[in-house]
Amino acid sequence: MTNAFMRAFNGPLLLAGGTLLMVSAVPAQAQDAVKSFNVPAQAAERGIPQFAQQANIQLMAPEKVVKGKQTAAVQGNMPVREGLSRLLAGTNLTPVTRANGIIVLAEQIPAVRDNAIPITRTAYAADTTASDEPAAAPEETVVVVKGIRGSLSKARAIKRRAANAVESIVAEDIGKMPDLNLAESIQRVPGVAMSREGGEGRNITLRGFGPDFTRTTLNGMEVPASSDGLDSGGVTLNAGRAFDFHLFASELFNRIDIEKSQKASTEEGGIAGTVNLYSARPFDFRDDFTVSASAQANYNTLNGKADPRVALLVSKTFADGKFGALLSVAASNRTVHQEGYSSVRWTSPYANGDSWAKSNPTVSGTPKACGAASALDCLWAPRLPRADYFGNDQKRIGVTGSLQYKPTENALITLDVLHSELTNDRDSYNSMEWLLTHGTAGNFTGQTPLSFKIGADGKTLVAAAFNDVTSWYESRRQDSQSTFDQVVLSGRFKVNERLTLDAMAGSAVDDADRTELRFYYRSVPHYYAYDYSGNAYVPSISFGTYDPNKASNYINALTASNRINTVKKENFTSRFDATYNADNMSLKAGLSYNDRKVSYGEGLGATPSFDPSNYTRPFPVSNFGKGLDGPGLLPFRVADFEAIAAAGIIKGGYTENTGAGWTVGEETLGAYGELNAEYDIAGMRLRTNAGLRYVKTKVSSKARVSGTPVEVNVDYDNYLPSINAALDVRSDLVVRASYGRSLTRPGLSSLNIAGPVFGYTTRTVGNVGNPSLKPYESNDVDLGVEWYFGNEGLLAFTVFHKDIVRSLKTDVVSQMIDPSFWPAIYADPLYDTSYNADPAKVPYTFTIPVNSDKGNSVKGFELTYNQPFTFLPGPWSKLGVASNYTHVSAEDSTGLSPNSYNLTVYYDTETFGARLSVNKRDDYLLSEPGGNGHVQERKYGPTHVDFASFYNVTPRLTLTFEGINITDEVERIYGTGDTGDMDLTREYTHTGAQWIVGLRYKY
Repeated sequence: MTNAFMRAFNGPLLLAGGTLLMVSAVPAQAQDAVKSFNVPAQAAERGIPQFAQQANIQLMAPEKVVKGKQTAAVQGNMPVREGLSRLLAGTNLTPVTRANGIIVLAEQIPAVRDNAIPITRTAYAADTTASDEPAAAPEETVVVVKGIRGSLSKARAIKRRAANAVESIVAEDIGKMPDLNLAESIQRVPGVAMSREGGEGRNITLRGFGPDFTRTTLNGMEVPASSDGLDSGGVTLNAGRAFDFHLFASELFNRIDIEKSQKASTEEGGIAGTVNLYSARPFDFRDDFTVSASAQANYNTLNGKADPRVALLVSKTFADGKFGALLSVAASNRTVHQEGYSSVRWTSPYANGDSWAKSNPTVSGTPKACGAASALDCLWAPRLPRADYFGNDQKRIGVTGSLQYKPTENALITLDVLHSELTNDRDSYNSMEWLLTHGTAGNFTGQTPLSFKIGADGKTLVAAAFNDVTSWYESRRQDSQSTFDQVVLSGRFKVNERLTLDAMAGSAVDDADRTELRFYYRSVPHYYAYDYSGNAYVPSISFGTYDPNKASNYINALTASNRINTVKKENFTSRFDATYNADNMSLKAGLSYNDRKVSYGEGLGATPSFDPSNYTRPFPVSNFGKGLDGPGLLPFRVADFEAIAAAGIIKGGYTENTGAGWTVGEETLGAYGELNAEYDIAGMRLRTNAGLRYVKTKVSSKARVSGTPVEVNVDYDNYLPSINAALDVRSDLVVRASYGRSLTRPGLSSLNIAGPVFGYTTRTVGNVGNPSLKPYESNDVDLGVEWYFGNEGLLAFTVFHKDIVRSLKTDVVSQMIDPSFWPAIYADPLYDTSYNADPAKVPYTFTIPVNSDKGNSVKGFELTYNQPFTFLPGPWSKLGVASNYTHVSAEDSTGLSPNSYNLTVYYDTETFGARLSVNKRDDYLLSEPGGNGHVQERKYGPTHVDFASFYNVTPRLTLTFEGINITDEVERIYGTGDTGDMDLTREYTHTGAQWIVGLRYKY
């Protein structure tokens, strides 16, 4: 012990965690370690030693400094640094870390900065630059801020101490996730892009991979989440692996971690990465009793409605902190109108296999030849030009419950329960003009061209007029509901100072269904003209003397769809882990078992034709087309669903479509070993994480084929090594490198065997999945440099490369039919022995998905810059920025935006704060080929601007004002034509800006 040290702390000392003469240096990293605490509020003389023992750190203070003070309660699992901050709250004590790792408590100076809780640099242990000589506490003091900066600071600390590449989103306080939707929060993380439907985030892509390649867990177990989508996102329920984030209210969660590199202890399934969601638990809170409540009104500029959103959390600990209970509830209504104009893709008569009627229209411009007999048949025109309206009434409710029991210092048992419901009642109306097939009018199809205006490219029909066009007015009513339930029981048991056991078992079930009733009302033939000359997205429309709002013009109705679809996803997970801690290293090993099952069903109802003229009503929205660029949208009459139901036109009930139903099950058994270690290398600290994961997967695929049950079972093994290394070059500089083998199992549509089409005379098989598929596999490499400057600044640069060594493709394969199908084939009335097509004797030609070793690669880089501008004078010091930029390239670029960035500028004080966030992504590929002759179909990369602010009326009451999509950004899908460089809009819609005002109270 140096003389300087003894001079600085003259007099008796309170010692904790060791004696004065027999201390060992405690590295700063020890304060990053997560420990389990159960320290009640008590006299500081008892509280400080008790905390130090549980934290396994050297902590001391002069008796005269701690005498008469009370330390606060510290309960739950948290980093040592956070626990120490909680312990000392209200004591006027501040920790000073010496270069040899000893933490000494001293009294802090009375003057502090705005919105700050003063502590020393030990709150950011790796930032300390203390020398062997003691410095005065006032010179060492820094601050921990709340508000926006506080949330960013917590996320920064998690990223810094993680063994692998991790990004985090941390709620500044309970019920204060930075966005109203989980996907919208995650999109601000480097490498993440989000897809919105109806103005709300639904799925994410991570580092260029589609949603199916990201694994999502909730409170430690992988979870399913399915819901319905808007027309622009597909009209089927999500029966795949993608996670629908909008199913859950953000108020239910207080932290999100995104793991971008692999660890052996992380369960397999996400080549792109793993998203971990955490709901609140009672031991998370400093106080033994916590109540938080919020109420908001959400106003949409397009529909003019204000919808409610409320949340409540109550948490209480009992029996001196040994038992805790928490209940939270969040509920909201959301009215969404998505309005716009659509072509339902452009196409040409030549690409469509037909030709315009020979009516000798007047032509302006010169068409380019394409091989058709008439160059006019080469012109691209909208297939079903229409005005679109999707009206949604969403209701969401979520409930979480958590019980925690800590009978001793060495045992913690937690029960987490979560329930969520999302219902959506949707009425959709579209006014399609029949240009889908070309030629002589008749039977509600065809048309007579009158005039053509050809674009400068010689390929597009930018304006045209026709006689004898039939309108097909689509009215669709869809009601969907998704119900999610999860129960997780977990426990942590500290056997001794070195050995800790963790166990978990959980069940999650998501049950989603959607009913749909859809009509096509067909009109008398009439004049129709469109003109895109003034606007490439929304044309000018003319009907001549025809009136789309006159009921007698509706002369025929088809029931296009009357069905129910159901998707049920069930997951059971159990896991057991053991961690053995030794000096500067720990060994972790574990077993896991998962049983996943997805079932799809379909029911079909009656589909009569009828006279629609007595079953119409005026368009239900008075301001249809408000705020949309272009000449506007024309209203039209729509189906009166209530009148149709009262007349008994549609008979109730559904008949099960047994041939469309299927079930895919997966059982996985995994085992791993993982070594975490720290080394001193030339004055630097190297942290390593290395391990190997083994997993055995059993797949079962079931369906009914020709009324006969069929089941195919396969299994396969995978070995997944990984290594992560983080070198603390300096106290503020970390260099990372990682390698991992990852996998993502095939999409469920590729595994299901429902509805195969057997050609017995040709001995062919189509429209069937392949349960024998093995997963995508990738070798992943990450390299990164992270500079943690100041107390809250971060500048990070990461390059990544994912070499996909096994992928999937569709191919033509000659092989024997699996014996599971033989009984169904023999029972098929279309099968005849005279065809010489006995599946037991001859091979068939399959068109199926198969594994490909050709591979693929995804590579790119991420750049992050976060900094509060505390160096600026006066009020300017409250400003700050959080930003990132990502570039990704891939051979298969479906769903990939090459460039994306996020920029948040914030102003943060103790009583007021605001942030403005901009999120931008490039256009991205939806499909290739794109259909109807297009080389590709792509989606416009939007720029979303969001706003959030708060004002603390009192220390407990906060007023909030927020805006989502405040620029009312459009959603647009377009095709690239037969040359791949055209821009022909398929859909162009908007949903309006949302403004939210609310109050939040915490006790």
